[in-house]
Amino acid sequence: MKNESKRKKPQPEPDLFREERRQQIVRVAENQQRVTVNGLAELFAVSPVTIRTDLAWLEKHGLLRRTHGGAVPALPQRVDLAFAAREQAQQNEKERIGAAAASLIHNGESVALDASTTALHLARNLRGAKEITVITNGIRVAEEIANYPGLTVMLVGGLIRPAAMSVVGTWSETLLKQINIGKAFVGAKGFTLTEGLTDVDGEEVKLKQALVAAAREVIVIIDHTKWGQVGLATFCPIERIDYIITDRAAPKDLVQKARHRGIEVMLV
Repeated sequence: MKNESKRKKPQPEPDLFREERRQQIVRVAENQQRVTVNGLAELFAVSPVTIRTDLAWLEKHGLLRRTHGGAVPALPQRVDLAFAAREQAQQNEKERIGAAAASLIHNGESVALDASTTALHLARNLRGAKEITVITNGIRVAEEIANYPGLTVMLVGGLIRPAAMSVVGTWSETLLKQINIGKAFVGAKGFTLTEGLTDVDGEEVKLKQALVAAAREVIVIIDHTKWGQVGLATFCPIERIDYIITDRAAPKDLVQKARHRGIEVMLV
């Protein structure tokens, strides 16, 4: 008889731990401008093999660039593009999406807008609305509509992210847990049928998760460049999405598949 004990199979790593580590790797790389496999393995108490897997995933999704023995920040594009630069990208599409999204807001509703540039275009179409309460973590969104007659604007409190012109943090999340939102209008860094809506910043992900949880309806406002893209972490699974407003250049096959999943898709 053999006395050898059976070896236990290694348990798969929880997705949450992996996502948090990858978020931190991106932050460390941006702060230090270069990271090494061995240094990251020691920092996060994991094997070099695990770190190499992380770096490969991050490079695949455009968040880092691998080098010999390590990685550097993704160049020339930063993880967080400056708000002004992002506002100019696909501007015509965002204007049409914003106008279409605003048409879904009715007098007397409470709605939430995130800090995306498309949400800013939506906000610009709310002039003339009556008895609308707007909750937002977008500094530029709040600034745009602060003096619109008929609107009550609530800017959630917390930590300011200058590049994104957004407010994040536990104070914002705590507030969102205490209020009821009719419709939440959210942008994303990426959308797929498997990962749902994703973003690249961990704090932004947490804020948007709280925003989605507080809303009865989730309405996605994204242009065609976001379809088929995957950010670092999911903030809204596909099952929670009620509506997608996008431009006509969105991939037809993905649009059709989304509709088959029960999501209404408006092409503008």
